[in-house]
Amino acid sequence: MMVRSPTLSALAGVRHGWFTREGGVSDGIYAGLNTGLGSTDDPAKVRENRARIAAAMGVSPDRLVSCYQVHSPDVVVAEHPWAPADNPKADALVTRVPDLAIAVSSADCGPVLFADGEAGVVGAAHSGWKGAFTGVLEATVDAMVGLGARRDRIHAVVGPMISGRAYEVGPEFVARFRDAGEDLARWFRPSETPGHAFFDLPAYVVHRLARAGVGTAENLGLCTYADEARFYSYRRMTHRGEADYGRHLSAIALDPR
Repeated sequence: MMVRSPTLSALAGVRHGWFTREGGVSDGIYAGLNTGLGSTDDPAKVRENRARIAAAMGVSPDRLVSCYQVHSPDVVVAEHPWAPADNPKADALVTRVPDLAIAVSSADCGPVLFADGEAGVVGAAHSGWKGAFTGVLEATVDAMVGLGARRDRIHAVVGPMISGRAYEVGPEFVARFRDAGEDLARWFRPSETPGHAFFDLPAYVVHRLARAGVGTAENLGLCTYADEARFYSYRRMTHRGEADYGRHLSAIALDPR
């Protein structure tokens, strides 16, 4: 039902998990643990799936909070629970409140979980290419430091996401990175399609995390596109011409101190 990181698991007082599609009640194209509030899945099934995640995180359903993601660099400091209808527009959450599980949604983009166990501060970020490119990871680290975390004590781990083997992009995408002065040879490899390339988003996310000065920046190395049994994938859906796709949640919480 969930994937865990050995690095984060070693931190006392921190609970976390990247939830797969396994263990849910949805069916059809959403089969499994679909948590997408914006999907056309049965809302009752989505609520049940989210309740199962809350239980696995050791919190009540009302204390599992997420955001309305817009591929931005924006971060919210979570100080109390809110209803899904009140989800703030942002792509990352940070908190120092115990028993408040903060979560981000994904289905190919990078779900990154952060923790400074000593300070008792955690974070969760949704990092697709646009979020990484415009600074959502650095903004999450800055927000954690604002809550008392120390940059070099923050452990940041990238969960299941689309790998560089499956993420083909067009020339305008490559040009955007070239114009920003990025090292194209480091992040892109040629495609058989003229002008196209494969983009290693996980490596780019880890690079941005390391550049932000975190103590640990790791990638679990799990590809959502390649592993259909465990993961939903937006790109796999588009290649198949399906009507919609499921979404995962990745969550982190603090134990009471």
